[in-house]
Amino acid sequence: MIKIYNTLSATLDTFVPQKEKEVSMYVCGPTVYNYIHIGNARPAIVFDTVRRYLEYRGYQVKYVQNFTDVDDKMIKRANEEGSTVEEIAHRYIEAYLEDMKHLHIKEEGMLRPKATEHIQEMIKMIQSLIEKGHAYESNGDVYFRVSTYHEEYGALSKQKIEDLQSGARIEVTELKESPLDFALWKASKPGEPYWDSPWGQGRPGWHIECSAMSNKYFGNSFDIHGGGQDLIFPHHENEIAQSKCSCGGSFAKYWMHNGYINIDGVKMSKSLGNFVLLRDILKHFSGKVIRFFMLTAHYRKPMNFSDAELHQAKIALERMENSLIRVYETSEDKMDPQGNSGEDLKKVLQDTEEKFIEAMDEDFNTAQAIGVLFELVRELNKTLDNPYNQEGYQVLKKTAAYLYHILYDVLGIAVEVETKVENLTVDLVEFILELRREARVAKNWELSDRIRDRLAELGIQIKDGKDSTIWRV
Repeated sequence: MIKIYNTLSATLDTFVPQKEKEVSMYVCGPTVYNYIHIGNARPAIVFDTVRRYLEYRGYQVKYVQNFTDVDDKMIKRANEEGSTVEEIAHRYIEAYLEDMKHLHIKEEGMLRPKATEHIQEMIKMIQSLIEKGHAYESNGDVYFRVSTYHEEYGALSKQKIEDLQSGARIEVTELKESPLDFALWKASKPGEPYWDSPWGQGRPGWHIECSAMSNKYFGNSFDIHGGGQDLIFPHHENEIAQSKCSCGGSFAKYWMHNGYINIDGVKMSKSLGNFVLLRDILKHFSGKVIRFFMLTAHYRKPMNFSDAELHQAKIALERMENSLIRVYETSEDKMDPQGNSGEDLKKVLQDTEEKFIEAMDEDFNTAQAIGVLFELVRELNKTLDNPYNQEGYQVLKKTAAYLYHILYDVLGIAVEVETKVENLTVDLVEFILELRREARVAKNWELSDRIRDRLAELGIQIKDGKDSTIWRV
């Protein structure tokens, strides 16, 4: 039974989708005016993992993540470059999709609608709000009248309406009845892109985009709405208000929000200038390491980002990959009829299958789930370190197949299991061991141990004898 921490109810709720074995899921995507930073990568990874796990548990998931391709920041960027908003959007959407490939984001079956492709749906929704008295036109702009949704406004962000102030993207002007009212439509200014509307030429406000697109693809009610914590207010709060007032229905039943990324203990922020582009990180660490790093913490908790943290994640992931490689390099001619039958590994595998589901069912606790997988890896290595018979060989293969499936398909970590030592000649391995023997003679135990441990990470096991060192893959 899957449970989700619902931001709206502030409780751990049992997940019951509207349709049996079908899940509708909408996640707020990027505003495409620049390359994404590491903070933008987190929700992409988190909600892709949620989708993958729901599919693993037998659900069919309809997943929508939008692109905001018209926005004040995009207009500013276009003006600075002497370009157009359309050109800026195309460039950074392509860059975003390229980055998503590195993170192994599952594109199959995903819908990625653009705001500019749904202008008419937004206009229709705004007209409905005006007709019902929830919005008003003012000098070519249209604003949502928050006072008409007074009782429920603030329910998501747990704030009282009298204490609320306009969010960062809400421009307060004399044209508004209340400082809390937010823009649904903005009259065009010189040099800005615009569309024709009943209120004159203009463009949509930010919040109306997601309401119109989610309504088009899911109707008045759907299962999961996701995004970063920074979107709770005002964006998601405003989505709820305008969607319920225009269309009725329950809108989103479960609200999921991932935590912030901290840089050296301080929340990453473009205003502070402490953000790091994903592309720059990918120059030093692979996408699979970044994804693994992100999943080592619960998605709702803040994460501290640093090169040191990523390096530790790289080492940990290599341990898993090397265990898989060791199994794939085994063959039947390495079996020992007198060896063990893998009974201990078989039991740990069974426990792992159950514990993994228990961890992920509890609000997608990837940190705990990965810990469970490491317990399996330890037992896997233990079995490999000792002689095993035919039955033990089959257990090893079954365990590796499960581990690979969970890592690659369910958690989305694109592990590589090609034989890492296939290009290493015997002479090269022997030369490395010769250097290690010299280090031992010189009583340089630190270097000797480093060589031993590094070889182990590559799947090369060594055993020191009286006069020689034996090694095997």
